[in-house]
Amino acid sequence: MVTLTDIRSCCGCTACQAVCPREAISLVPDALGFKYPKVDMDRCTDCGLCEKVCAFVRPLPELQLPVAKAARNKDEQSLMRSRSGAVFPVLAEHILTDGGAVYGAVMDEKFRVLHKRAVTLEEADLFRGSKYTQSDMGNVYKAVLDDLKKGITVLFSGTPCQVHGLSSYIPSILREKLILADVVCHGVPSPYVWRDYILYQERLRKGKVVEANFRDKNEYGWKEHRETYRVGDKLYTDMSYTYLFYKHIMLRPSCTICPYADIKRVSDITLGDFWGWQNAVPGFNDDDKGVSLVLLNTEKGRHLFSKCESQLFTRDVQLSDCLQPNLQHPTKPHHDTDAFTRDFTEKGLTYVMKRYGDKGWRYMVYSTYMNIKRTVKKWLKR
Repeated sequence: MVTLTDIRSCCGCTACQAVCPREAISLVPDALGFKYPKVDMDRCTDCGLCEKVCAFVRPLPELQLPVAKAARNKDEQSLMRSRSGAVFPVLAEHILTDGGAVYGAVMDEKFRVLHKRAVTLEEADLFRGSKYTQSDMGNVYKAVLDDLKKGITVLFSGTPCQVHGLSSYIPSILREKLILADVVCHGVPSPYVWRDYILYQERLRKGKVVEANFRDKNEYGWKEHRETYRVGDKLYTDMSYTYLFYKHIMLRPSCTICPYADIKRVSDITLGDFWGWQNAVPGFNDDDKGVSLVLLNTEKGRHLFSKCESQLFTRDVQLSDCLQPNLQHPTKPHHDTDAFTRDFTEKGLTYVMKRYGDKGWRYMVYSTYMNIKRTVKKWLKR
């Protein structure tokens, strides 16, 4: 049966729950909302399937070096409604028009991030946009298996661990029509911090949040990471959630030992923002409307991309120009993560934003120090 001696060894992909024939495994959230398996001993027969399907703790298979491309959607409306270069909507459209199904992460009306199935372009349109918190997988793995058993082609998108978990769960005989797309992942932040942050924004703005945008490209351009929140007809911006995210203080523990943070990928296609495009493809994104890095990792991925390439502006690039930090190593953990978790649990979001975030005197002192340091550095260069 599945046992956790170190919580870093579980990425929360849900493969163990999906494979259990006795439905003996449930996923229970911890203090930050990250889900971990819990076994019902009255149901468990110790068949071992949950251990066999756990891909996160096994050595990775032999993987190829990918073919790398810079890409962006030729349709400017589609480009501006996505966060990067709007490549995934083109891939999804091809699968859907061929009668397939597409799975991806959406943000529901309560701003919870979860995975869903789409069989229409309208449904798949909800997959657009960055979502900086771990998605709830629900019973998506079982739904994918049902589609494949019916002969339906499936495009599944998610983090590398979700992708590898699904690949491990699906029997090899059914994988021919399964296409896996992962993202260049920085690590997944806490669902509960995000939940409480929406409530914080509503208290602060004295109204109901009707729209939340982790990265508002329309207001601030592609390269800026600026949160926006719409309350009524007013748009507000804030950076407190982003600050905690990039501080690496509220990430899932497994993210800090992630085996997928490598240029060799477990998916068929990898998508991400193309940071450093200026050196690789000068002029390609001068309008700051967005550009995607595309890694074609398998023949299946290359075949799908070739069918969609007429709808994209693309350039071949060297792998040496694509080596973002999370394509080389996992995100390093923050030394105060345990204290943050304890304080968030006991004292709430406002307290941790003041103690660890950008709302308290510590941040003001640090910010003032850094501004003085930058000013002195510029002065010395004169």
